Amino acid sequence: MSNYRVKLSGTVVLFLLLATCARAKQTNASENEFGPVVRAYLGYLHNEQEVVDDRVSRREISARYYRRNSNRIKALRQIALRLARDTHNDYLPELEAVAGDELGLLFEHPPQPGTLRIGEVVRNTFRFLGTIRSGEPFYVFARLDTYEQAEIMERAAATAKKPEPSAGIQTDPKSATRSRRVVP
Repeated sequence: MSNYRVKLSGTVVLFLLLATCARAKQTNASENEFGPVVRAYLGYLHNEQEVVDDRVSRREISARYYRRNSNRIKALRQIALRLARDTHNDYLPELEAVAGDELGLLFEHPPQPGTLRIGEVVRNTFRFLGTIRSGEPFYVFARLDTYEQAEIMERAAATAKKPEPSAGIQTDPKSATRSRRVVP
């Protein structure tokens, strides 16, 4: 009987060791799928989750606050993985995930969530990436970098400068400007 227990204990220990190794290999393989920037961002999100877990264990934050921030971290992780996989690029923009009642944190005059379209630029500052449902819907935005903002403003200025063709009305170039006032 004691020989059976020893063999059973050894088998259980071996099984747990193999399971741990397989899990570590799976985690390492998924991390190796991405470059250093994406891995660093995923590590940052992991650290943020640990901070939130630690704060709730010490009863520094409420359960509601914990759930919302944990869900926000999950939403950011999902969108970061999707962006990295879709673009095959080791770059992530600055991401913001806000709940519907938090849109005022990003925008002085928040847009209506129902009017947001994926890829739409909002207030020349953020691009709407989509809605991630993680407990509650989170609206995820990518902050535009200064070059993207400048390009959008230049395009807007170029379209504003284009004169609309009038319905066949032509103006005399001399009357198009005001005559200069002469003071005696």
